[in-house]
Amino acid sequence: MKSKYNYITKSFGAIAIALTGFGAVSCGDMLDLKPQGVLFADQIGEEQAVDLMTSAYATLMNHYFGNNESFAGPINNWVIDLRSDDALKGGGDVNMEGYMHQLEIGNVQSDNAVINFKWLNNYFSISRCNTAIQTIAGAGQIDEATKESYIAEMKTLRAYYYFDMLRLFKKFPYIDETMNASEVPAGNKTRQEVASLIRQDLRNAYDVLPETQPQVGRFNKYVAAGLLARVDLFTATTEFTNNVQEVWAEAEQYCDYVINSGKYGLFDKFQQISDPQMNDGVESVMAVHFSSANSPNMFNFNNCLNCTWSEGNLYGNGDDFYLGSQDLANAFRTDADGLPYLNGYTGNEVIGRLDGVEETFPIYKGNTDPRLDLTFGRIGMYWRSYMYNENWCRAYDIYGQFSGKKPYPSPDNPAVTVGIVPWGANTLNYMIIRYSDILLMKAEAMIEQNKDLNGAITLVNQVRQRASNSIDPNYAPIDLNPSIVDYKVAQYPMTGWNQQNARQAVRYERRLEFALEGLRWFDLLRWGQAEEIVNQYYQYESNFQEYYNGASLKANDYYFPIPLAQVDNSNGLYTN
Repeated sequence: MKSKYNYITKSFGAIAIALTGFGAVSCGDMLDLKPQGVLFADQIGEEQAVDLMTSAYATLMNHYFGNNESFAGPINNWVIDLRSDDALKGGGDVNMEGYMHQLEIGNVQSDNAVINFKWLNNYFSISRCNTAIQTIAGAGQIDEATKESYIAEMKTLRAYYYFDMLRLFKKFPYIDETMNASEVPAGNKTRQEVASLIRQDLRNAYDVLPETQPQVGRFNKYVAAGLLARVDLFTATTEFTNNVQEVWAEAEQYCDYVINSGKYGLFDKFQQISDPQMNDGVESVMAVHFSSANSPNMFNFNNCLNCTWSEGNLYGNGDDFYLGSQDLANAFRTDADGLPYLNGYTGNEVIGRLDGVEETFPIYKGNTDPRLDLTFGRIGMYWRSYMYNENWCRAYDIYGQFSGKKPYPSPDNPAVTVGIVPWGANTLNYMIIRYSDILLMKAEAMIEQNKDLNGAITLVNQVRQRASNSIDPNYAPIDLNPSIVDYKVAQYPMTGWNQQNARQAVRYERRLEFALEGLRWFDLLRWGQAEEIVNQYYQYESNFQEYYNGASLKANDYYFPIPLAQVDNSNGLYTN
């Protein structure tokens, strides 16, 4: 472990840049940490600068020195979402990757592998960003305007990683390109100062970055804008700012920049977010790119553990982690008008299997949002035209039936690789920010300012209308089956709104729209609802998963401690 820490600390202060031998076309070699040659700043031209940036962008795969750092510290934060009311760990049993199970039941310890891998991955990534920033700033063969734009890309990427640190850890070092990491203590900046630095970097990047980039996947100004809006939503509390309303107003402003650009929109149907042919389409604001070619470093290891077991081993030995909870499944019920039960469902029926087998609780037979069967598998329904049954569920008796579906095209899709590596590796991008998130973030910002509530609900209705569009009247057995499920999702009326019920509507919509995309825990955290909702969830979900009996989440466990391994290796710089 010490060698990893030393790599991080030494890399920040480097003056000469050790360029890896990846070349612009070899993404697998990009992740090689062994230096192949040394270039000094006055030798750096645009080609070398782009190579440095490509190496920094490759950190979005979180795949450095094995597989576990990506499994346990993934970019999509699914392991963190296990702390919410949306998700179960899954896998073979509660002891398999038991450190993840500890997070699921509210038990946070500083020696937890998830905590250490998230810390390592973020600081490896920040190191590459700082190296690129420092080198490009001193490059002798690049004009100033180009330098400024390249640096803005890297500061946007660095801002993402520091934002991840801010919402995960209570205390950590803030290290920029001018600092020697081996001299920077944890907590050298207050959390409010870190939030301000992140936000300022993103504002500056928006002003400098172009609207489009010559290579797909590189950050443009709207990535900076969307990310700033997300940071604003998380930091619009008195912990981070002395003017909460000003932060909400900024979030609205930067969402408008994305919306008014004319470059983005919603896919026609919700299921298209799972279609690799739609990669980099209009809904994609900020995305991580993957490959299914014979290049394991480019596989989406962040979701590989989560692939359904699948009858017949169709995906290649999926491990079936990150399943939907019963509580989440129930949230997709809609009333006679096709609207969610914002004030709570009064019956005791649960969303369940559709093969005629009764469970302990009576099965819900009413209207359902179609995003239910587009988010996870359900016995008696189709999974990408295959009939889903108990044989798709690795540990049905423990974790139930709701295997996550969003990251996986059909196993017959040529974008899916089976044989080279298991677990359903495929070319589907992971969209860190989707356009639907921009719409809902703007709606939330408007509601929190208590302005134009009808306008905010109109934005929510755009997202709901797209969900309705997903119900195919020319039914084919792909995922939805209108012949046996009453799908109904309607738009909200434009009357009767106040701040409180509008807030309920947008928060509920976020849960449905982004279920099992790694966002729910962070939403509960920033809304100040984590302790209340998660503890209620433990009590309810224990009817289905006995291991939740006695589970408890406390507010002082919201943020992770500094990992024990990092404290031990820091020569006294880090203390909890």
